[in-house]
Formats: sequence, C-alpha cells, structure tokens
Amino acid sequence: MTSTSHAAVSGALRARQTSFLWARRKVLFATMFCYLFFYTGRQIPGIQADFGVSKETLGWVSAALLWCYAIGQMINGNLGDKFGGRRVMSAGAILSCATNWAVSFSTGLASLGLLWGLNGYFQAMGWAPGSRVLSNWFGPSERGKVFGCYVFAAGMASVLSFVTSILVVHIFELEWRWIFRIPVLLMLLGGLTFLLVARERPEDLGFASPHEPQGEHIPQEAEEDSLQRYKAVLSNWRIWMGGLAIGFQNAARYGLLVWVPVHFLGGDGAGAAGKASLIAPEWTTIALPVGMAIGAATNGYVSDRYFATRRYVAIVLYMALAAVTALIMYSIPASSVHLGLAVLFLCGFFVYGPQASFWALCPDLVGHRRAGTAVGVMNFFAYLFAGLGEPLIGSVMDSSGTTSVIFLLVAIASTASALTALFIRR
Repeated sequence: MTSTSHAAVSGALRARQTSFLWARRKVLFATMFCYLFFYTGRQIPGIQADFGVSKETLGWVSAALLWCYAIGQMINGNLGDKFGGRRVMSAGAILSCATNWAVSFSTGLASLGLLWGLNGYFQAMGWAPGSRVLSNWFGPSERGKVFGCYVFAAGMASVLSFVTSILVVHIFELEWRWIFRIPVLLMLLGGLTFLLVARERPEDLGFASPHEPQGEHIPQEAEEDSLQRYKAVLSNWRIWMGGLAIGFQNAARYGLLVWVPVHFLGGDGAGAAGKASLIAPEWTTIALPVGMAIGAATNGYVSDRYFATRRYVAIVLYMALAAVTALIMYSIPASSVHLGLAVLFLCGFFVYGPQASFWALCPDLVGHRRAGTAVGVMNFFAYLFAGLGEPLIGSVMDSSGTTSVIFLLVAIASTASALTALFIRR
C-alpha cells in the first residue's frame, strides 16, 4: 500500500470515527432532552387544600402513581428490550401528556388517584427504555459518565417540575389543575423530538457496535425472549441487593421531593422562612432538585474515574454523606433560610447522586442486551419503596405535628441504602 493510499484509508477511518462519535452524542442529547420533561405534572401544590384531606391521604394518592410506575418499570423495561427503547420511550411521553390533561379534570380523590396511577404507568415507559438505547451506544468503560448525564437530565426534570409549578400557581396565580395542562406540553415535544432524532443502535446507521471489540463480560445469546431475559436478570443476586439499596435511596429521594415543598410552603417552616429572608420560600425549594441534578452528574464520573467502575463504592460514599447532611438539615431551625438553602442543596446532591451508579451497574451485571429489563426490575424496587414511604411519612408528619421530621426519616433511609449497597461488591 502506498503512502498516499494509506493516508486516504487513515483519513476515512478518522472521518468514520468522528461520524460515530457525533451520532452517539446526538443520541445522548436526544435521550436527555426527552427525559428532561418527563417530570412535568408531578408536583401537587394546592390539591390538599382544594380537596380538604390529610397529609397521609395525600401520601396515598402519591403512592398510586409511584406503585403504578413501579409495575410499569417491571413491564416496560422488557418491552424496551423487545420492541426497542426509542419507540417505547416516545410512546410513553405522548401518552403521559394526554393522561396529565385528564388528571387536570379530576373531581375528587378517586378520579385523581385512578388517573394519576395510569399516568404513572405511562411515565414508566421512559427511563428503562431510554437506558436500553444508551447501553446500545456506549461501552462499559463509559457507562458511569453517560448515565451520570442521563440522571442529570432527570434531576433537571425535577428542577423544571418545581419551577413550572411555582410559575403556574404563584406567579400566574392559576389553580393547580393548570400544572397538568401547560407544562406537560413540553413532554409531548420531547417525545416527538426523541422519536425523530435518536436511533435505537449504532448498527441502524451502519456503525459497528461499541460492544464488539471488547465484548461484554456476561455471556449472552444473540436473541432472547422475554422469559429468558427475566430469568437471567432475576437470577443475579446482586440485582436484588441493588434493588433493595436503590429502594431505600428512592424513598429518601421522594421523601424530599414531595415533602420539602410542604415543609417550606405549607407547614411549620413556611411562615418563618418568609419572614427571615428576601428569598421567597417557594424559590428556596429549588435548591433541592438543583443539588440532585449536579450530584447525579458527578457520581457516575466518580465511579468510572476514581473507583474503576466499582459502582458500590460511589453509592455507599454518597448515601453516607446524604445521611449526615439530612441530620444537619433536621437540626437547622426553619428561620435559618440561607444556611438551610446550602444544606438542602447538599442533601439533594448526595441523596440523588448514586442513581447514576445504580443504572450503570445494570448493564455491568447482565450485559447491554438485557439492560432495559435489568433497569426496569431495579426501578421496580425503587418505586415500590418510594410508594411505601409516602403515606408513612405523611402519617408521621400528621402525628408529630412537624414537617421537619422528613429530614430525620431521610437520614434513616439513606443509612439503610448505604449499608445494603455494601453487598453489591463485584
């Protein structure tokens, strides 16, 4: 081969590699963009006062969404492996948008709980199928960083959910029903964009799979049916331990997401916060999801860069620090808004951060072809625990007469998550 032809071949290979990197970057951003809007409609300020119910009852309504979401995760993760994550995730965004509109016309707790539960199932068509798409495009050594980006988008989705709720209720002074009508249109936009921009796997664009050169360390058949995927995933005991650990983690996460706004806006903290600072209490709550988003972006990178993809170490570290910051938050008076703002940011940072490592762990354990099923199974545990936690937390708040107890409960759940995660060693 002449030097000229060699240079031409090298140039073509570089161009091909550049095209592949650009294509998978586009897939990553499209997946993040779609999931960025999945949490619109999840905030429920004003419903308690409108329907005249207790916090425990409101917790059971929230549990309806979370448990239907959990069941949906168990089913839809496998559907993403079977039919393709791109189509399933896009369908979930479109159907969830439509169901949120139906939720806005609820006339009582029964209709609200039924429709919100249905919405929970459609919401569950997003995360695991999206994880399958990313697992197709990125190899094991990059999963921590990639899932960190993905979970960052989910964290920013919580920020967007908080902000849009505040804008609708406090700025535009509309009733709570409009939270389920205006912001959710962004979810429709995200679903359609993902369907048009993303591709299921590199092979669809003529690129080689990133898994072929190094191979997956878990042997797999070329094609598996649904039962085989479930058997392979559920027979891995580390998936079960990961499910328990993320269950406690998600109970802590949703305890914060659901009840921190109640603490600052409608409980023993609201009045003090409003008098002690120029910062309106509703904007104080934004520190929580912002901290969650940034924490998620760091944890996956930490597990890749400093712990050599030993995900459990990054999980244990962050959850232990989450317990500490939650205890500090519990001891801070509600009138100390600026200190509370900083600690609330850190609490969200450490509570939510480990999710990046949990999701990267799934294809690590069972291979990228079973990633959707594994993520769905693990997320089933996550939302089973979150659903159990909501009415429990509401009941404790009702009986104790204080909303600050949420931080004590978060510290307990975070400690349990850290201890359980120690058993995921691999």
